[in-house]
Amino acid sequence: MQCEAWMDHGLPRAVVYYVHPLIISSKMDFSQNSLFGYIEDLQELTIIERPVRRSLKTPEEIERLTVDEELNDIERAVYLLSSGQDIQGTSVVANLPVLMQQNPAETLRRVLPKIREVLHVAGVEMQLTAAVAFLTIQQEESVSIHTYSHSFLHIILQNLEHRDAGVSNAWLETLLAVIEVLPKETIRHEILNPLVSKAQLSQTLQSRLVSCKILGKLANKFETHIIKREILPLVKSLCQDVEYEVRSCMCRQLEHIAQGIGTELTKNVVLPELVELARDEGSSVRLAAFETLVNLLEMFDADDRSQTVLPLVKSFCEKSFKVDESILVSLSFHLGKLCNGLYGIFTPEQHLRFLEFYKKLCTLGLQQENGHNDNQIQLQTLEQEKKYISVRKNCAYNFPAMIVFVDPKNFHLELYSTFFCLCHDPEVPVRYTMAIGLYEVAKLLDSGVYVIHKELVTLLQDDSLEVLDALISHLPEILELMTTGGENSGSESKLLTVPDLIPALTTAEQRAATSLKWRTHEKLLQKYACLPHIISSDQIYYRFLHRMLTIIMTNNVLPVQKAAARTLCVYLRYNRKQEQRHEVIQKLIEQLGQGKSYWNRLRFLDTCEFIMELFSKSFFCKYFFLPVLELTHDPVANVRMKLCYLLPKVKSTLKVPADKHLLQQLELCIRKLLCQEKDKDVLTIVKRTVLELDRMEISMDAFQKRFYENDLLDQEKEREEQLLLEMEQLEKEKQQNEGRSTSISDKIFEKKRRDSKTSSTLSKSISLSVSGSSSSASTSKEGKKSKLVRSHSFSTQALHPKYGNIDKCSNKSSATGYTSSIPGVGKGSMLPFSDDSFRTRSTNISGNAVFSSTASVATSSRNTANSIDQKNNGTKESHSRKMSLKNRKSNS
Repeated sequence: MQCEAWMDHGLPRAVVYYVHPLIISSKMDFSQNSLFGYIEDLQELTIIERPVRRSLKTPEEIERLTVDEELNDIERAVYLLSSGQDIQGTSVVANLPVLMQQNPAETLRRVLPKIREVLHVAGVEMQLTAAVAFLTIQQEESVSIHTYSHSFLHIILQNLEHRDAGVSNAWLETLLAVIEVLPKETIRHEILNPLVSKAQLSQTLQSRLVSCKILGKLANKFETHIIKREILPLVKSLCQDVEYEVRSCMCRQLEHIAQGIGTELTKNVVLPELVELARDEGSSVRLAAFETLVNLLEMFDADDRSQTVLPLVKSFCEKSFKVDESILVSLSFHLGKLCNGLYGIFTPEQHLRFLEFYKKLCTLGLQQENGHNDNQIQLQTLEQEKKYISVRKNCAYNFPAMIVFVDPKNFHLELYSTFFCLCHDPEVPVRYTMAIGLYEVAKLLDSGVYVIHKELVTLLQDDSLEVLDALISHLPEILELMTTGGENSGSESKLLTVPDLIPALTTAEQRAATSLKWRTHEKLLQKYACLPHIISSDQIYYRFLHRMLTIIMTNNVLPVQKAAARTLCVYLRYNRKQEQRHEVIQKLIEQLGQGKSYWNRLRFLDTCEFIMELFSKSFFCKYFFLPVLELTHDPVANVRMKLCYLLPKVKSTLKVPADKHLLQQLELCIRKLLCQEKDKDVLTIVKRTVLELDRMEISMDAFQKRFYENDLLDQEKEREEQLLLEMEQLEKEKQQNEGRSTSISDKIFEKKRRDSKTSSTLSKSISLSVSGSSSSASTSKEGKKSKLVRSHSFSTQALHPKYGNIDKCSNKSSATGYTSSIPGVGKGSMLPFSDDSFRTRSTNISGNAVFSSTASVATSSRNTANSIDQKNNGTKESHSRKMSLKNRKSNS
């Protein structure tokens, strides 16, 4: 090649870029030399950057890097630390914990002194490695704490003031961790006493910063009088340091110091320092003072909170918008803790003021203020947009705390509008934080949880998958609270939530399915397994179950397919209609177990594994045992291999002697596999499976208790499955009864309509006959007629509609009179009619009374009433002739 010729002529080193075109001839030579040439051409299709001459080690360098193989670990470590390169020394330092485990005495005697010498001139990488190695040795307790403090502590203290800030912080972290286990005397002599001089103004800034952090760690290691005499003077001095970094650092350590010295000293010493630092000229110092003040609220009594802390907090809030916006983010983060910490001392006016301040922070940056031109607004947006987003995100984080602050009973009045704004915030981090905290909000609202149902739907339909992922972490718990945790519990609550909840759930799943974030989709499908406890079986069947089957068959991600398969099995487990269950089982067998794609058949085996987990043994044996065994004849080796792994679980579902025929089928399939299997890998697994199946038979007697417990669980599953069948049968009977009663009521309504016309005609005729006759004759005739009506009622066990109305009106004050018209009631229970009552009734007959009377009679005896109507209508004249004949006999 041409570039190789340039190297042979001694051209200076250069980076050569070259592209070779690939020329493919019609007659290609596939000999070894030509094949290598084609591969070279393929590699050079892209632009290749490489030096013309490869950098090789000189003999001197190789000699210097060579180590005698006969040296042991300790000797090799000493040699590399003495004459090796930095990378070799760093490797020895990193391996120091291993050397301490293997040979601690020789490592301390020979290796550690060399490391101390090397660290004086070592680079940053070796220093950082040494800090980690020293900490690891202490955590693994390779040596006693006395030996550690004697050998390692001095090296740590020497490197604390390294010129590199990263190295200094690494050694400081190691020291702070070691202080936890060091004896008090060692800490006092080796650390505290030198700290007095290290904290002076004459020392470097780095030295004073390190002193602040060490003082915070030492505060809980000594008694109160030692802290008061030796530590607190240093603390006061550093709180008044000339450098704001030192004052800020010391201010953040006051929290640890206050926990070490107790409440009384905190009130007398720490609180005055915090008040002074809160008015510091440095914004970082004021911020540190504010955060420390919030963290120490529990240590202050009511007087300190009302007289000292509250005025400071009010000052921070007032200045945060106008003067000191640097504290705004921290203030929004701690506002929930602050409001609840000061809750007991707030007046109603102050309570309302802090609530309004929180609401203002929740919309910060969303409303452009007037009085600024476009350029100013654009500049402000570019500079402060991230800060305002952080503020609103912190407000979303504190929202549950603010619910406690206003009382959940006042949520709808005080905070719902703010909750709505945060859930619809234009920035994803804000909505993400609300989605994370929605479960806490739902728990706090308790009986009023139904109020936030619309926001749950909104977050489910959010454009960002991050928001959806955050929401579904606690979706089952939220949905359960939505449907059962409020005043509208049970089925009433389901009717309220389902109409827009189900479309939101399906939309969320579809959006996750079309994205590239398959883990979110998998997580969502797993959480959707809770739906049988939330919505009805029919809604799951028509909106979710078939979707799960589609995902199993069409999705390309295995974890997603398995999640859908398990959720489908849960839906099948709680489905309440046998017809639907059979349909799903048939689809699983035909479309998965007998599917054309081997991938679907593999997923069928996964689904069967979930069925064995969720259903009873008898259910699996009834529907899936034989379809699984059919896969022993599958043409794809991977399917047969997966089946072999599953066979022990399949065998565990059998109950002998009830499933003896299935056991014979299983043994027959295994024998066929052993005899006919041609794939070596599958045959190996078959032999291994046979041994495992044999061990299963032997282990049944050895672990009877374990199998007894498993049998109890299986009996519980079988009982629940039987209960579902019984509930389905009861629902069918109920529906049939409702259908029969509906048809009966339709016929009764039509009959009432006809009878009402007849009753109105009868009332008119009765009125005319009463007015045209004398009072004595009317009374006598009506009395005789009423007796005849009663006797006719008992003889036929039903009333004609026109007499049924009379009977009902006469017994408004007597239940016995009403029961006389019901079949099976004797004559003796009937009270006699009076003439006055009959006279009153005959003049007040109405269509409404006829309608109500007929309803009760017709419901009890539909067919009998129809036949009686015909008899009564046909014998009306004979009744009147009989009555007149009786009257003549009485007169004579």
